[in-house]
Amino acid sequence: MAECEWMPPKLTNEMIDAAIEGFEAHKRRIDDQISELRAMRSASPAPSASASTKQPRRKMSAAGRKAIAAAQRKRWAASKVEVQTKSPRAKPAKKKRILSAEGKANIIAALQKRWAAKKAAAKK
Repeated sequence: MAECEWMPPKLTNEMIDAAIEGFEAHKRRIDDQISELRAMRSASPAPSASASTKQPRRKMSAAGRKAIAAAQRKRWAASKVEVQTKSPRAKPAKKKRILSAEGKANIIAALQKRWAAKKAAAKK
């Protein structure tokens, strides 16, 4: 049995770049066709999807993210201080009211009276 060792061709950077360009061109054609179809469906021209892919997305450095986060924390701290100085604390909460023994007995008596009336109405 003959051994067949198949080796994939070595890909050079030029070959990879050409493949990327070909795929991007194909993607642009597909995006244009999709936007044409959407325009036909809605009878209004849709914004081209390929217009957004012209500019690669910019990436932010870690230092930039840290600077933005620090600035946002500073803004939040300032707004908290501003809110606290504008509206002083509300009045302290009222003390919890305590039900007296007499009040509790009145409630129980009223409940018993209502239940008795309900049971009597159900029997009739």
